[in-house]
Amino acid sequence: MTTFLRKRIVSSAIPLVVVVLGVFCLARLTGSPVNLYLPLSATAEQRAEFAAEHGFDQPVLVQLWDYVLGALRLDFGESLRTGQGAGEMVLAAFPATLQLAAVTMLIAIAGAVLIGSLAAYRPNSPADRTASFLSMTAASIPDFWFAIMGVLVFGVSLALLPTSGVDGGAEVWVLPIATLLIRPFGVLVQVVRGAMVAALSAPYVKLARSKGAGERRVVFGHALRNATVPALTVAGDLTIGLVNGAVVVETIFGWPGIGKLMIDSILQRDFAVLQAAVLLTAVTIFALNILIDVCYALLDPRVRQTAPA
Repeated sequence: MTTFLRKRIVSSAIPLVVVVLGVFCLARLTGSPVNLYLPLSATAEQRAEFAAEHGFDQPVLVQLWDYVLGALRLDFGESLRTGQGAGEMVLAAFPATLQLAAVTMLIAIAGAVLIGSLAAYRPNSPADRTASFLSMTAASIPDFWFAIMGVLVFGVSLALLPTSGVDGGAEVWVLPIATLLIRPFGVLVQVVRGAMVAALSAPYVKLARSKGAGERRVVFGHALRNATVPALTVAGDLTIGLVNGAVVVETIFGWPGIGKLMIDSILQRDFAVLQAAVLLTAVTIFALNILIDVCYALLDPRVRQTAPA
């Protein structure tokens, strides 16, 4: 297990480093923040002073080296917009994204296990065909389209739900969660259904039934347990997708999470905050990948033997 874990950490760390360095270099291609934060009437001396104060007068490689050294000391610099520490701003925004992703994923998993299991219990029945059709439709709907339709119908036309912000009761969660939920829910229902159909027709399930085991024990004690491995793998990938996909949802609904912070930082060339946000998101995805791989390996020992060298 130790060898497997070491190989997974090494193979997962390479994309993390590439993403962080890539964002650092691409941000510099958007232009200098000097022109954005100083008025047009600023003199050349004022511009040079601003650039020197924030290190923008240095070559990109020097800026990159300073960034790496700072990140190793957990010093991510200060925001150009607010003067606050970039790390402090990112840590303040991240819980909102994690809460949104966690609640969404819990609802998706619970609903998918229930509906997928019921659909698989009687394959090709009207209930199974209805669940399959609706889940495929849900998995095909783009997040941004569903978000816009939700705002138009439930926020503007019917005036039942707020369309932005987090001030209020449970109603502020409905549209953001529904938007993030629809695709993972549709995908998971199909995965759980497929895995359960295969599990329910397996010899060990027939053996359990022949020994007089009740249907509840057969479905949830035998079949569902063995269907967990593929569902867990897909659920892990979808959770990572939720963290990334929150950028669109948070921007549309004004949700004060890491995604909205990234977009605001890009638009205002707040490099320190953008870099800190990308680094924290990449590290979180890295940790989730490792956790998923470990769970997968514990459930299926064959995975440990096929880990990349």
